[in-house]
Amino acid sequence: MLEQKVAVVTGASRGIGRAIAEKLAEEGVFVVINYRGNEEQAKQVQQTIKEQGGNAGIYGCDVSDFSACEAFFKDVIETYGRLDILVNNAGITRDGLLMKMTESDYDAVLQTNLKGTFNGIRFASRQMLRQKSGRIINISSVSGILGNAGQANYSASKAGVIGLTKSAARELASRGITVNAVAPGFIKTEMTEVLSEQVQNHAKSQIPLGSFGNPEDVAEAVWFLASDKAGYITGQVKVGDVEWMARTESDEMKIPEKAVEVHFRGRVEESWHESYHQAIHKDYTTILAVPCDMFIAGMDGSGVSRLRLWKSKGQEFDMGLR
Repeated sequence: MLEQKVAVVTGASRGIGRAIAEKLAEEGVFVVINYRGNEEQAKQVQQTIKEQGGNAGIYGCDVSDFSACEAFFKDVIETYGRLDILVNNAGITRDGLLMKMTESDYDAVLQTNLKGTFNGIRFASRQMLRQKSGRIINISSVSGILGNAGQANYSASKAGVIGLTKSAARELASRGITVNAVAPGFIKTEMTEVLSEQVQNHAKSQIPLGSFGNPEDVAEAVWFLASDKAGYITGQVKVGDVEWMARTESDEMKIPEKAVEVHFRGRVEESWHESYHQAIHKDYTTILAVPCDMFIAGMDGSGVSRLRLWKSKGQEFDMGLR
């Protein structure tokens, strides 16, 4: 287990970061609670952890600041003697339509969400390389996989986190360091609380369970990746979203009223899974297909959770009802 190990969780004074810090402490890890501006909230998290029998310290640092991050990790290692787990959770949003987005809003999100993650890996990995062991978990988002209207900056930053995760995993694997990402969907935090009731209800209608996830759900996923049980997992993205996507020509997201099971063979114009893309080119594949002109959403028994196909006019498909 993770007894007496040391973890740094960035952006841990609230929301998902707080849940992660509390979960790691519950499992016997000493947690360094990083915050940027609200020391009082960080102290409240520390107090909660201590009341529950854990132990934690707090440290203020803007993770987007390269020099500040270097000093932060140096102090942590000098104080506690080791660093076993890094959770890059700190993130912000500055939502707006792309054509109206200011340069400062774009830069701020990339600096915190992507550069902040880079800074954390850059300085934490030094100590982990000396120890020849370590766990790095980066918090991405389904927005970094699917994109999201009004969040070009946020989606770009979270997509970058996934690329950074995969590259770092390759560089550090030979020294016993794993690097993975968790990409949550809609989670109940201060970020989602500001959404209108209409937007929240629309989002929930796309989720089979009919509700948003909790920060504790993400914390459980992070805990697994930080544990000894995940020692042979690296460069992976754990998607914490089970949204069923189906779009009609009007681009309105909705659950299809009727679906038919079919055998499908044809050219895939766009897919979220390259390996599945190749399988479809070679074989018949059983999927659940939505009878619409533009998008087909599907699922098969091999663990693939989403498939998006573009059906263009005049394109030939070999489809047969089963």
